[in-house]
Amino acid sequence: MAIDKQKTLKRMKSLTELHGAPGFENDVRDYMIEQMEPFVDDFVYNRLGGFYGVKRSKTKNAKRVMVAAHMDEVGFMLTNITENGMLQFTNLGGVATDIWQCQRLQVKTRKGDNYVGVVSNIPKHFQTQGDRPPKIEDLMLDIGNSSAEEVRERGIEIGDSIVPYTPFTQLSEHRYTSKAWDNRYGCLIGIELLEMLQDVELDVDLYVGANVQEEVGLRGARPSAELIGPDVAFVVDCSPANDMQGKQKLSGQIGAGTLIRVKDGTMILKPNFRDYLLQLADEHQITHQYYISPGGTDGGEIHKANTGVPTAVIGMCARYIHSTESVFDIRDYEAARTLLYQSVTHLDDDQIHHLQYD
Repeated sequence: MAIDKQKTLKRMKSLTELHGAPGFENDVRDYMIEQMEPFVDDFVYNRLGGFYGVKRSKTKNAKRVMVAAHMDEVGFMLTNITENGMLQFTNLGGVATDIWQCQRLQVKTRKGDNYVGVVSNIPKHFQTQGDRPPKIEDLMLDIGNSSAEEVRERGIEIGDSIVPYTPFTQLSEHRYTSKAWDNRYGCLIGIELLEMLQDVELDVDLYVGANVQEEVGLRGARPSAELIGPDVAFVVDCSPANDMQGKQKLSGQIGAGTLIRVKDGTMILKPNFRDYLLQLADEHQITHQYYISPGGTDGGEIHKANTGVPTAVIGMCARYIHSTESVFDIRDYEAARTLLYQSVTHLDDDQIHHLQYD
């Protein structure tokens, strides 16, 4: 089943503009459940906040296939309110320290209100030769208040979460920018996979959902894997592109297709799983590229669960992730979505056994 591009773009905007720092993923989870509910039989949940929609097979004792995204984006947690109404914070996830000055961030209160502010910066006029880029804990968010009392009157308190304030924007015919494409990409592709499969009978029980707290150490993946007990898993995650000066070996190029991630800092793709993906990509003329990353994904935890789970990452890359913006090419998303669909629909008991043991 084809999905209307305007529906995809609407979902992209909704997902990327949601507030979802590590440990604060509720808004993303609520949106995903609402979007997925028409296409699944039921939902299962773990105790950290991860969830999966289940599309059950009519096959008796069907194998279990897991499609795992993560809901969280890099962000911050409020740690101090100064006497003159500035907000200090600590990072949640891996962020560079030199990119946040004069950027807009938004803080979310316990009541669900969002307030936008600007990160402080020393004007050039007042800088000295010895000034260095500040550490995260030295930055302050200016939300327009002049006292701690004014801040607290707005419902803002220590422990609240903060994320970039970045509207979803089209840059050119195929390219877009947003915050949090890592990994609202995976959240989106999971929703749309289920929609594409709504009239398809599978030989497997399909579990599609998302984990929490990936950006702070893959913390939500193992509870999900142990909840589901998958026979095979696909991780859908966004990876950094390093192509601003042209193609740089296997470091990701936007517009060059979905990623065949053969190695990263947490997992090596099994050769027979690699060949399965490549065969499908060739048969269905899906644009793809090899990819190697020093980082990792939730696959690093999922593939080690129980007695071992054959796991592959079906991803795409974007520029400037883990910052206020990420630039990506929608054609890469469409290639990844097609490869995921073909990968799931071609699984049966024999193919799963081959991926597990051959």
